[in-house]
Amino acid sequence: MLKLPKEFKDKYRKLLGTDEADEMFTAMNDTNKKSFRINPLKFNTKISYSKKAPVPNLANAYYGAVSGQDPEWVSGTVYSQDSSAMFPAKVANVQPGEKVLDLCAAPGGKSTGLGEDLKGQGVLVANEISRPRAKVLRENLERWGVSNVLITSESPEKLAPHFLQFFDKILVDAPCSGEGMFRKNPEAIKYWSEDYVLTCQKRQKEILKEAVKMLRPGGELIYSTCTFSPEEDEQIVAWLVKNFNLVITPIKSIKMDKISHGHLDWAQNLDGLQNTLRFWPQDGLGEGQFIAKLTMPGVTIKAPIKRKNRAKKKLRNKFALFKDEKKLVAAILDKFNLPSELNDWPKRVLVRKQHVFIPALTGKQLDGLKILSNGLELGILKKKRFEPGHQLALVLGQVKQERVIDLPNQENYQSYLHGETVKVDSDLRGFVLISCHNLIFSFGKIANNGVIKNYYPKGLRTLKKG
Repeated sequence: MLKLPKEFKDKYRKLLGTDEADEMFTAMNDTNKKSFRINPLKFNTKISYSKKAPVPNLANAYYGAVSGQDPEWVSGTVYSQDSSAMFPAKVANVQPGEKVLDLCAAPGGKSTGLGEDLKGQGVLVANEISRPRAKVLRENLERWGVSNVLITSESPEKLAPHFLQFFDKILVDAPCSGEGMFRKNPEAIKYWSEDYVLTCQKRQKEILKEAVKMLRPGGELIYSTCTFSPEEDEQIVAWLVKNFNLVITPIKSIKMDKISHGHLDWAQNLDGLQNTLRFWPQDGLGEGQFIAKLTMPGVTIKAPIKRKNRAKKKLRNKFALFKDEKKLVAAILDKFNLPSELNDWPKRVLVRKQHVFIPALTGKQLDGLKILSNGLELGILKKKRFEPGHQLALVLGQVKQERVIDLPNQENYQSYLHGETVKVDSDLRGFVLISCHNLIFSFGKIANNGVIKNYYPKGLRTLKKG
């Protein structure tokens, strides 16, 4: 039984009425629903999990529990995420080729949703101010196989000057008082107070003030929280409309009878709040969530095309690969089937400190930013040889491959996750992709004796039981 603060109960009985508030309190004491998404980027999406029921209005989303040690998770084929939290990325309605920002991105559930909708085209900037959380964000995006993402760890005020009026879509899943997660995380109740709610409201305004600077005219801002608080939901939307002339946009992609809408009388009766969405625990969908979509007025003006001075000698990019280095890379990549967006890799590939990568973004606008990852790392150059990287293995899982060793049993799979070598009966030699249940999750290298040298990253390896 949740020990909800009296002040919290009194507040929502006043806002909702006693009957509806008590219904909410009762629902908050029910067992929370676990749910997951299946990755449409992957070639093989056959999973062993029981899909209890689909999440309404969402493709590839189901109720059910997943394990972080199973091949489905390790290969990036599934992602465990609260069903309500899946909707902000859906509302963004990202299209391939767009420039998208997830400003408060960790742990990465919403970023993986935005990235999969880009389908390898355009760019996703996923930012998280906390460096440890940003590392988790990077792991989740790499596992999901998103290759066109720039991962940064900056405060919004430091990020904004680098991307003024740059993005088509910006998602701000703002840090909040977390009322909608009390059922899932009862520890959050300890931090709740009206003062804390107002502290969160102040922080949300500081974040959004910078976010709107990065939104192009005609672009869309998706604002979401996992709280019920009007101070952090409707009142924030009203503040955005008043101070930045943003226009509340109807959310047409979500059509469900059980979803509530924003309350006009919770924010000075602002017209348009009925176009925002509220997810209550008593709706039976998932945890609490609030979502609003707002459009920046104006029309994008295309910058004039700068003519190149053909008389100037073209300088070699200091990060470009030499011809012999490209041959080393090609000798490995040519053995595998590449997703179509990587077919032109020789034209886009760069190298920095021996790390070979295809950048999501380039240019001086990146100078001075704390960047954890830029695009797709293909691998590392080492003494006249090329060693393919883990991120590449997960991206190659998007298309059917021939050079694959499927580990024959659970014992071999667990041994590989521990970092051990595994012996197999195969005629293949050299670098191969490693899978379990036919779900690709790593590279390996087979020696002449049939032993697979383990290339699963040390930072991801599990401790051996016993």
